[in-house]
Amino acid sequence: MKAGADMKIAGKIACVSLLLIITKLKGTVGNNKKSAAVGDSFALICSNKSDVIMVTWKISPKTGGHCTLGYRADLNQTNRTNCTENMSWKSRPDRDPTLQIQPVGRASEGNYICEMATREGNFHQTYHLTVLVPPELTVYCDSRGNPVCKAVAGKPAAQIWWVPASSSRPEEEDHGDETVTILSTFTGNGTDVNSATCFVSHPAMSYNQSIACPSKDFTPYISIIPGFLSIVIFIALIYYFKLHGGRLCHKSKPPETAPTHSLPVRRVIQLRPSPNQGSSSSPENMDDITEVEPYTTYVQKENVIYNSVSDLTVEQNLPRGLLPVT
Repeated sequence: MKAGADMKIAGKIACVSLLLIITKLKGTVGNNKKSAAVGDSFALICSNKSDVIMVTWKISPKTGGHCTLGYRADLNQTNRTNCTENMSWKSRPDRDPTLQIQPVGRASEGNYICEMATREGNFHQTYHLTVLVPPELTVYCDSRGNPVCKAVAGKPAAQIWWVPASSSRPEEEDHGDETVTILSTFTGNGTDVNSATCFVSHPAMSYNQSIACPSKDFTPYISIIPGFLSIVIFIALIYYFKLHGGRLCHKSKPPETAPTHSLPVRRVIQLRPSPNQGSSSSPENMDDITEVEPYTTYVQKENVIYNSVSDLTVEQNLPRGLLPVT
């Protein structure tokens, strides 16, 4: 019984020793999480061992096909399969098997495994690379005069806060490609504060900017509006009277009948000699009575009346022997 128990103990010791030997031969297994920002240059280090026989990088991106980078010391030869140009050896692989990614892109995210064979044993190292996308930042004043801070398409979502503190909650917009836009509007806690500082925190960057927005004071507009309306009304009145002023202020008069001017008529009355006098008449006995009729008036009827009265007056003043010529 005792011999059987001793055999079991010896077997367990042998198993543990074998596991330790295997672990030593295979090396340490690591699973490290790394992150790099888009556009940066990033390096992944493999085990730094001497007497390298062979090194292989196996890359499994999150999107796209697998790729490998290999090196064999016995042939002093490198090879690459389905790898993009931004992935290469940092230096000579027989001296430094570090993998260089330059620049980092969205497609660089994924798992990276380095397998190394040396005279001391085999080693491998595993990485999971997360690609960060810095957001595009803008700070501006909205239509109400409130400061606004916006972080567009960041991965992961950015964190925004204000100094002094804002009472409003940020708005989030998910674009469906793991990027998120954050918009935060500054609203004071019951105070009219238009100047504030926006702070943005992101794994790929940090940012802060102060902004002062003009207050919405409508007093200048209230004082300008009446003057502007007065000018508009004044111009409208001028235009109205220009079009209709002549009709309102000046009534049309009936056309006046132009007076008819006639040349003066000279009426000559011939005096007849009396029976007691001879046929010859002297200037003393014959008066050349000449009457010039006045100018005709505007109405012809008045001229007729005037001529009748004039004839009657002449007949009364002449001697009996003298008769007017008809």
